[in-house]
Amino acid sequence: MGALEEILQRHPVWRGGALAQDPQALPSGFAALDAELPGGGWPSQALTEVLADETGIGELALLLPAFARLTSAGKRVIWIGPPHVPYAPALAAGGVDLANLLIVQPRSRRDGLWAAEQALRAGSCHALAAWLPKARYAELQRLAVAAQASRAAAFIFRARAARAESSPACLRLALEPAGAALAVHIMKRRGLPLAAPLSLPLERPFHVLGRASLSRPAGDDARPARCVGLPVHA
Repeated sequence: MGALEEILQRHPVWRGGALAQDPQALPSGFAALDAELPGGGWPSQALTEVLADETGIGELALLLPAFARLTSAGKRVIWIGPPHVPYAPALAAGGVDLANLLIVQPRSRRDGLWAAEQALRAGSCHALAAWLPKARYAELQRLAVAAQASRAAAFIFRARAARAESSPACLRLALEPAGAALAVHIMKRRGLPLAAPLSLPLERPFHVLGRASLSRPAGDDARPARCVGLPVHA
């Protein structure tokens, strides 16, 4: 056995052509997806981008099993800036312990970025979901660094147009509806990209977010306000 092969056998060296190992990965609840994710689940201490042009296509149902696993174990999950009012009965039916789910509604884009970074840096959650459609690369980089220093799996929701942009996220998924299923394109992962999309069946109807939009002041020049986190059932 050559010296290089011996090193590869003895140490957890990631080879670019193979999926990286992540012993802290959080199972997604979808066997077909876990088989294609490094470590067999959502990456922890890392940033994941979820790209979709519409809400209500199953983007939260995709993450719900992981959130249910964490909250039922007494671990906190934080949502920042969901575009619609979270629907508590659907969350509870999906296994989420509402007492461990915190919702933050920032007044501006800048407040949302600040809240996401602080939640990660404070180590106050085990999973973070933030809707940041206009986040810039440098801002995502700050969140990626904060996630790496935390214990959390961090999910950032953006539009599919962001596919053409560079991203510091270690995992990037593009979603689109596919009948009664959800088509998941794995654009980036620690390993070779997945050539064909996955088709994941979802239970429908499954509206985790209600239809009512949450109003916010326009622009970043809005008067700064304290970000208030409320339990979803409050």
